[in-house]
Amino acid sequence: MEQLAQQLVNGLALGSIYALIALGYTMVYGIIQLINFAHGDVYMVGAYVGYFCMVHLNLGFVESLVIAMAVCTVLGVVIERVAYKPLRKSTRIAVLITAIGVSLLLEYTMMFFVGADTRTYGVLPPFMEQSFNVGGVLITMKQIIIIGVSVLLMVVLQYIVRRTKVGKAMRAVSQDADAARLMGISVDNTISFTFALGSALAGAAGVLVGVYYNAINPLMGVLPGLKAFIAAVFGGIGLIPGALLGGYFIGAAETLVSGYWSSLYTDAVVFGILILVLIFKPTGLLGSNVREKV
Repeated sequence: MEQLAQQLVNGLALGSIYALIALGYTMVYGIIQLINFAHGDVYMVGAYVGYFCMVHLNLGFVESLVIAMAVCTVLGVVIERVAYKPLRKSTRIAVLITAIGVSLLLEYTMMFFVGADTRTYGVLPPFMEQSFNVGGVLITMKQIIIIGVSVLLMVVLQYIVRRTKVGKAMRAVSQDADAARLMGISVDNTISFTFALGSALAGAAGVLVGVYYNAINPLMGVLPGLKAFIAAVFGGIGLIPGALLGGYFIGAAETLVSGYWSSLYTDAVVFGILILVLIFKPTGLLGSNVREKV
């Protein structure tokens, strides 16, 4: 039982990161039905911004987190305005290819400027290295910070979506963009805000991963980005609660497989989950089938 509890705690921390990234996927898809495959690389950029702030500018964790979120917010808006907005009325395959191109551009632009070597966040503040033994389960301060920051950001996101004017606009555009436009809602600004919000969460996830694993590289966003996409599909892409459920489920599945079997098979199990979901419940656990008139 102690080992199970330990793996679940580890899975909760990892799942929090997947959930933050998955929220960006699911919000963008819910608004414009676009799978933004560059989203994982926005998370990578956030990790590097946090690294630069903490290592070269000697800023604290909170300041670095805020700056990384701000930079990724701007990056998300630029990507949407430059790469996706001109293709708003194009075919989905054209937009999908563009998303893959933006992903590769971010990866190799970062590699050009910083190199392909793995970077470390260096010596972290002493309080981050603390750990606590609770009933035989080891809980590190890094895990507490990751879970706490993630939950806080998710609560703020829910408040924005449910209680603010721009959140109501997001929900209106996701239901019927044409009707929202007729009601005076700026669809373009709402889409840009959605990209900004999702990118900010991805930037926060990048800093949290950098602190947790103390290692970053220009290609670090590829696999976590795919797994976060799987998490969004698992819970029901386009649904914020689905992204949260999928993120924590994938995180727990990874740590349990790694703890009881072998870390070599974690990726295979995650992608196996995706195949099973697509076969038996294509709309995800919380999704529902919608009839479309043709």
